[in-house]
Amino acid sequence: MIRINALRPRSRWLSGPFAKVFAFTFAHWRKEKRIAAFVAGAMLIETLAHVLLPLFAGRIVDALASSGTEREAALAVAVRAFLTVMALSIGMVVARHLAFMGIIRLTLNIMSTVAENAFFRVQRFSTNWQANSFAGSTVRKISRGMWALDQLNDTLILALLPSVVVLVGTTILMGAYWPMMGVIVAIGSVVYITVTVSLSLFYVAPAASLANAWDTKLGGALADAVSCNSVVKAFGAEAREDARLAGIVGKWRIRTARTWVRGTNNGTSQNAMVVILRGAVIGLVLWLWWQGQASPGDVTFVLTSFFVLEGYLLDVGMHVRNLQRSVNDMEELVGLEDQPLGIEDQPDAQPMRIGAGEIRFDDVTFHYAGHDTPLYEDFSVTIAAGEKIGLVGHSGSGKTTFVKLIQRLYDVNRGRILIDGQDIAHVTQSSLRGEIAIVQQEPILFHRSLAENIAYARPGASMEEIMEAARLANAHDFIARMAKGYQTLVGERGVKLSGGERQRVALARAFLANAPVLILDEATSSLDSESEALIQEAMERLMEGRTAIVIAHRLSTVRSMDRLLVFERGQIAEEGTHDVLVRRENGIYRRLFERQAMELAKGLDFAA
Repeated sequence: MIRINALRPRSRWLSGPFAKVFAFTFAHWRKEKRIAAFVAGAMLIETLAHVLLPLFAGRIVDALASSGTEREAALAVAVRAFLTVMALSIGMVVARHLAFMGIIRLTLNIMSTVAENAFFRVQRFSTNWQANSFAGSTVRKISRGMWALDQLNDTLILALLPSVVVLVGTTILMGAYWPMMGVIVAIGSVVYITVTVSLSLFYVAPAASLANAWDTKLGGALADAVSCNSVVKAFGAEAREDARLAGIVGKWRIRTARTWVRGTNNGTSQNAMVVILRGAVIGLVLWLWWQGQASPGDVTFVLTSFFVLEGYLLDVGMHVRNLQRSVNDMEELVGLEDQPLGIEDQPDAQPMRIGAGEIRFDDVTFHYAGHDTPLYEDFSVTIAAGEKIGLVGHSGSGKTTFVKLIQRLYDVNRGRILIDGQDIAHVTQSSLRGEIAIVQQEPILFHRSLAENIAYARPGASMEEIMEAARLANAHDFIARMAKGYQTLVGERGVKLSGGERQRVALARAFLANAPVLILDEATSSLDSESEALIQEAMERLMEGRTAIVIAHRLSTVRSMDRLLVFERGQIAEEGTHDVLVRRENGIYRRLFERQAMELAKGLDFAA
C-alpha cells in the first residue's frame, strides 16, 4: 500500500503534501508578515539590479566601439554606464545583505515557533498515540522538518523569487529590443520550468517521500535498540539486532538510491534543455548582427543577459529539487498538525479542586479503539473519601484501565466519572492530574539530578522540602551516600539507580506532590526484602489521610486495605476486606491468594 500511495500521481502531490506544506508555511509567514515583506522587497531590488546590469554593460561596449570625433562623447557615455553599473552593484550588495539578515530573523522565529508547537502537541497527544509511536521517529520528524523549513524559506524567498524576476525581466527587456528574441526566451523558459517542475513533482517527489518514510523507520529502530540496550545485552542479542537494523538499512538504501538516481536524471534533462536554448539565443543574436539589427554592444547585452538567465534557469532546477525535498522533509512534521490530540479539554473546562476525594464511576461504558466489545459496560462503583482501596484481579481484568480512566488518559464512551461531585470530563486535564499523585510500577525518571526528579511534582519546592520528602520515602540515606548527593544525575530513565532506589525517588515525588488522591501501582514483588520493607513502610506512610488506590501484585501487601475490589473481565466480581474475601469458598480472591502462598512456600523450600 505504501508503494501504491507514494506513486499515485499528480493530484496527490498538487493537493496533498505541497498544498499542506505551503499552507503551513504561509500561515507562519503571515504571523511575521513585516519581516517577510522586508526580505522579499530587498531580494526584489537586488534581482532587478541584476537584470539591468547587462544592458549597461552593452552600452559600455558600444561606447568603446565608437571611433573618430565621437570618442569624447563615447567616453562620457561609457563613464555614465560604468557609474550606473557600480551603483547597481553596490545596491545589489546592500540589498542582498539586508535580505539575508532579515531571513535569519524570519527563519529562526518560525523554526522556534514550529518546534514549540510540535512539542506542545506531542506532549498532549493521547496515551494511545504515545503507545503506538516511536519516540525516536517522532523526534526525527520534528528535527528534520525544522531544518527543512529553513531550506524552504531560503528556496522560496532567496532563490525562486529572484529566479522568477530574472526570467520575466530578461524576457521583457530582450523582447522590447527584438520581439523574436523575447518569444524564444519566453517559450524556452516556460518549457524548461514546466518540465523541471513536472519531473520534480511526479517523478522525484514520490520516491523521496517513500525514502523519508524509511528514514523515519531507521531513526525509530536506532532509538528503540539503543534505549533497550540493557535487554539486548541481557540476551546476548547484539548480532540479532545488527541483522534487524541491516534489513531496515537495506530497504532505506534502495529507496534513497532510487530518489538520488531520479534526481540525477532530472538534472541531466535540465542541462540538455539549457543547451538547446543557449544554441537558439546565440544563433539568433548572431543572425541579427549579420543583418545589421544588432550592434556589438547589443550582442554583449544579449550574451551577458543569457548567461545570467542560464545561471538562474539551472538554479531553478536546483531550487525546485530543493523545494520538493523540503516539502518531503516537512510532510511528516506538518502531519502532526493534522493529528487530533485525542483527549482535549472542553472549551468551558474549569480547574479541578479536590477536597475530600470521593471517586464515583456512574454507569461507565468504555472500550479501547479498535475493540468492539466494551471492557466496562454500565460500570458503577464508589470510593469513599479517604478510603484505601486495593485493586486485585488477573492480568487484563481492568485494574490498570480503572486508574487510567480516573486520570482521564482515555475518555469514557458513556457515563461519568466524578471526583467530589465534579465530572472529570468538564475540568482541565492538567488541574485534574495535578490533584492526583501517582507512583507507577516501573517509575520513569528524567536524566536530571535527583533533586530535580523529586521536585518534578512541585517545581517551586525548596531544598529542605525535597529532602523531607526523601526522608518520608526512605530515600534520603541512599542519596546522601552518593558523591554528589541530591545533585547526582540518574541517567536516561533512571538507569543508574536500582529498582528499589527508583521506587523510593518516585515515592518522594508523590510525598512532595501532597495530592489528596493517590494511585499506587504497587511494585515490590521484584525487589529484595530490605528494599521491599522500606518501600512498604513509605507507602503506608504516604497513604495516610488520602484517598488511596493500590493496584496489588503481591496480595500480602493489601491486607491492611479498607476494601478490596476484585476485577474479572471488566466487572467487580468480589469486594470486601482481605479477611472476608480469603474465607469465601471458591472465591476468586481466595484462589489468587492461595496460589501466591503456594508459590512463596515452594520458593522458601527451594532456598532451604
